[in-house]
Amino acid sequence: MTDRTLYVTDLDGTLLDPSSRVPDESREILNSLIDRGAMITVATARTPATVELLLDGLHAATTPEGRDIPAIVMTGAAYWNRRLRRYDYITLMSERDSRIIRDAFRAAGINPFNYTLGANEVLEVFHAAPLSDREDAFYRERRNLPLKRFHIGQEAGEDAATVLYFAIGTPEKADILCRMVNDRTLCSAAWYRDIFNPEVAFMDIYAGSCSKANAVKDVARELGCGRIVVFGDNLNDLPMMRVADVAVAVENALPEVRDMASTVIGSNASDSVARFILDDFNARNR
Repeated sequence: MTDRTLYVTDLDGTLLDPSSRVPDESREILNSLIDRGAMITVATARTPATVELLLDGLHAATTPEGRDIPAIVMTGAAYWNRRLRRYDYITLMSERDSRIIRDAFRAAGINPFNYTLGANEVLEVFHAAPLSDREDAFYRERRNLPLKRFHIGQEAGEDAATVLYFAIGTPEKADILCRMVNDRTLCSAAWYRDIFNPEVAFMDIYAGSCSKANAVKDVARELGCGRIVVFGDNLNDLPMMRVADVAVAVENALPEVRDMASTVIGSNASDSVARFILDDFNARNR
């Protein structure tokens, strides 16, 4: 089974077009490939709530034996079974680490979104302070999604099952805070610039050694795939690109991502990811 290929694509800026949707032609190509047995999934910082919305109409891939191929969500903190609409795996943060992280955010003057696991696979998201304009835009885009429920102006309880913290700040504060969290806790903290405004930074903090790279390797091993092809555009895609056999950057990717890639394809506005998988799959299955 080691000749199997696992295709893993980032969503925003990569598979999704500039309007943040899977183009019709890409969906048609990918569905035909999945129906032919191509093992295709996504790796994203997004939660299942938005993944389900964005991938609506895209088939859930399986192995030739019929095993479900999970979507790697929340930067590898969880694997989401799209067919059964449930978590196959999820990593929770310790109460100690969660407390240290909350104190660090408080000292930095940043109010994070605290994602906790509730009943029935629903993420209960707490934000203890009034929302800034940018936070409010983030909230409004997601507030009516199933599988996610927001609690604005409320703080999660001490015993909450925290999955992740997400926050918006400046690159300077984000860098200091993430370094501190990585030094003082067992969590993985990373930040990256907003592709539309480089003066804005997004911060993701997860339990343990969660990363797209570790998740991609784990899923490939579990499914018996000896070859990994990944697609990305931003700095948080670099770790999984380093562990891939073929690392593909879209044309609109950041310079560091293009430099890391084995090959650079067209932009996310031209169905480039789907077309690359089509050509690669056909070449390996003649």
